[in-house]
Amino acid sequence: MSTTTSATPPGTPEVTESAAPVFSVDGLWKVFGPKAARIPADPELAALSPAELRSRTGCTAAVADVSFDVRKGEVFVVMGLSGSGKSTLVRCLTRLIEPTAGSIAIDGEDVRAMDKSRLRELRRHRAAMVFQHFGLLPHRTVLDNVAYGLEVQGMGRAERRERAAAIVAKVGLEGLEHRRPGQLSGGQRQRVGLARALAVDPEVLLFDEPFSALDPLIRRDMQEEVVRLHREEGRTMVFITHDLQEALKLGDRIALMRDGRVVQLGTPEEIVGSPADDYVREFVRDVPREQVLSVRTAMRPASSADEAGTGPALRPDATVSEAIEAVARAGSPARVMDDGRCLGVVDADALLSVVAGTTGTADAAAAEATTGSPAAAGAARAGDGGPPTRARPSVGEALAQRRKPTTPPPATSEEPA
Repeated sequence: MSTTTSATPPGTPEVTESAAPVFSVDGLWKVFGPKAARIPADPELAALSPAELRSRTGCTAAVADVSFDVRKGEVFVVMGLSGSGKSTLVRCLTRLIEPTAGSIAIDGEDVRAMDKSRLRELRRHRAAMVFQHFGLLPHRTVLDNVAYGLEVQGMGRAERRERAAAIVAKVGLEGLEHRRPGQLSGGQRQRVGLARALAVDPEVLLFDEPFSALDPLIRRDMQEEVVRLHREEGRTMVFITHDLQEALKLGDRIALMRDGRVVQLGTPEEIVGSPADDYVREFVRDVPREQVLSVRTAMRPASSADEAGTGPALRPDATVSEAIEAVARAGSPARVMDDGRCLGVVDADALLSVVAGTTGTADAAAAEATTGSPAAAGAARAGDGGPPTRARPSVGEALAQRRKPTTPPPATSEEPA
């Protein structure tokens, strides 16, 4: 009996692509230094490298001509090394840092045009920040820290403590309500920070590298907590990180920054499978491709009606890793099915090509553009009498090669402070 494998866990919220974006950012700049406004206004100065800009003007462009939309219900990750401008960018969204130029809108409302009253309303009700260093009040209990935002909103003591208690339980801190921050572990304190942000029921959660100071096991637990909360609530999130694995795990889309600019914006699959330049390619070099890329990258047309009608069934968003397991168990190609229709098949040879890095999303896109069918991706890999190819490694050898520790490219001296 055939089964269909899905890469999307049941209950995962749908990202609304057609609706108006929650955040819309266009041509955003944040320049530090004398006469900062002249930099984005002058095309010659705007095109300078960070080192040249500092030398000529004494200014640093922490965010340089950045544009993106955040869709309702998605986890939008901004990733980059230290000094890339990612934390400055997230603070510009609610004007914790005042932008130099460009536009920011939330639900169509101009953030840069907001007066002090509207800005307070934005920060108290519509967007809440989870900081790296917790920002807890040491003299208050867990319950009172979580309820602090509600207190600022003017909610009565009994009502806010009741709501805070429910949020404390939601993030796994039940029984610790009366402890103070100094009596908690790092992971527990970060859960308090997350609970405090959730308590005000914001439209958007902004995370500024919230887990970077935590031990690896605690960090993984907190990542799982974010995944769980997003699955249950479908809340829009903007997540800042320097950790590639974290970005790939959490993000629906990822904006990769360098020197204040976005060098690539796309889904995890697009970034791993089709790096925009050598910098991105170096970033993702050691990522286990089979855990990120979908079966579409290995798909080919079925060679016969029998092949299209037999074998294990996979959803189009199933990962290559899931497909490898299905093909290995069945000993035959697997079908990629969508609403009862066979889009194509994947076999061991095509899956190995993806793992080894000889096939990626660029190949699938090229084949689709040529034939109009995603299933034609496999056809683009068919031989045509060219020079003999080298012997392929075994699946085990390819997987072992892909699972080397990830080493991000070194920071350059040109990156803004």
